[in-house]
Amino acid sequence: MPQIDQLAETFSSQAFWLLVFFGISFFVVGRGMVPKVSGTMERRSKQIADDIAAAQAARDQADQEEEAWRVRENENRARAQALIAEAKAEAAAKSEKKMAAAQKRLDKKLEEADQELAAARAQAMGEIEAVATDAAQDIVARIAGITVTKPAAGKAVKEAMAHG
Repeated sequence: MPQIDQLAETFSSQAFWLLVFFGISFFVVGRGMVPKVSGTMERRSKQIADDIAAAQAARDQADQEEEAWRVRENENRARAQALIAEAKAEAAAKSEKKMAAAQKRLDKKLEEADQELAAARAQAMGEIEAVATDAAQDIVARIAGITVTKPAAGKAVKEAMAHG
């Protein structure tokens, strides 16, 4: 077969050119492009690792700042609660003082009113006794026809009022 005979004659030439193109491809791709691609991949990996490390550092910093903020806020809240409690206690003390002063004034007015009432009652009782004494004198004079002295009628009225 003639194709097979020709194959043997062209085999060495084809092998030579195959090796030439393989060598060119190896040096162009293997020695030229692969190191650049590998370098780019390494730079990207390093950049990603650096970005992750920076993000973690930023997260840690943010967590620390947040914790410090929470501590400050809790302290501020506690101080505010203390101020509120102090203000309430102060207001309660002031109110207590005002209430005590008002109660003293009311007690004084009540005592004065009781004294006035007792005086008015005593005066009214005196007037009632005087009227009752006059009425007793008139009744005894009309019914019995006897004249009773004012001191005797007053004594009888007092006894009657004392025993009810």
